[in-house]
Amino acid sequence: MPTLYLVAGARPNFMKIAPIVRALQGHATLRFKIIHTGQHYDREMNEVFFEELGIPQPDLFMGAGGGSHAQQTAKIMLAFEELCLQSRPDAVLVVGDVNSTLACSIVAKKLNIPVAHVEAGLRSGDMTMPEEINRLVTDSISDWFFATEPSAVQHLTREGKPAAAIHYVGHVMVDNVLYQAGQLARTDTAAFDTAAFKARHARYGVVTLHRPSNVDDAATMARLAGALRSIAADLPLIFPVHPRTRANLEKFGIDLGPQIELVGPQAYMPFLNLWKDAVVVLTDSGGLQEETTALGVPCLTLRENTERPVTVEEGSNVLVGTDPDAIVAAARQVLRGEGKQGVRPQLWDGRAAERIVAVLAEQLA
Repeated sequence: MPTLYLVAGARPNFMKIAPIVRALQGHATLRFKIIHTGQHYDREMNEVFFEELGIPQPDLFMGAGGGSHAQQTAKIMLAFEELCLQSRPDAVLVVGDVNSTLACSIVAKKLNIPVAHVEAGLRSGDMTMPEEINRLVTDSISDWFFATEPSAVQHLTREGKPAAAIHYVGHVMVDNVLYQAGQLARTDTAAFDTAAFKARHARYGVVTLHRPSNVDDAATMARLAGALRSIAADLPLIFPVHPRTRANLEKFGIDLGPQIELVGPQAYMPFLNLWKDAVVVLTDSGGLQEETTALGVPCLTLRENTERPVTVEEGSNVLVGTDPDAIVAAARQVLRGEGKQGVRPQLWDGRAAERIVAVLAEQLA
């Protein structure tokens, strides 16, 4: 029976492989192993985390994270090569655009092991983003491309990928958020750290910022902070702060004011419980653009570009950039009830993982 290695390196990766694991469990013709590269060590990724996702603990933890991009990629490549030489899989499945995706796809191809890329074909056109480089390199050597939206199919076709290898399947992140929303409906949320904030505020907004282009430059961070303070005068905001962002707020001496509640990074379920009921989400996260579109929550993306245009063309996302006046104007439009509602894109129906597994079962038969 063919064996798949499912590679994940960070907490968001596990959100993407979880639906695939659930689709593979008990599959008649495919076996799998979950490989955690250890790209990010996250104390929240405990036994409960995997129970919430409905998947088992990883079969192997490589502990290859840390260091610069080059150091991290090299350590993952060395560890993954050793694993594949000891126990060779029939195919390697990678997700998204992190360094683990790049590293393991290169190793697999040099060992003549087929590679499947889930979330293939996304392009921001911004070569200053490490993720864009990872996406381009991974797609240049993959064998099967699982696309989440029409723009991804168009990019892959233009880049010369064979049509038979491109599969428009929908989005596993949407599979996961729909699954988790169902789990949340049966969960006692009173113990969540953010429950008290929700109890105090019938209407509120959620903020996340972590991209280096936004948080590493003092002038940009100050402009964004000014916009957030203006919005918070009309709508209380809660901001789960990435460690990098918190360090820079302190370094730059930026005060976000009393109407913005700063909290620590949130586990998946408490964070979902928070943003799903928000009036508006302000973010520079790629995944959150998609998740808010899946649940129809108005989202303002504080970036100049997006590799996920379907969330803007069809979904509830608006690409507002980083100009404070534009951000505040867009937020006030949402507060007046004139925000974009959008629709859930085609095939974002919670069954993308089933389609992926069906293709792989056929290819590896």
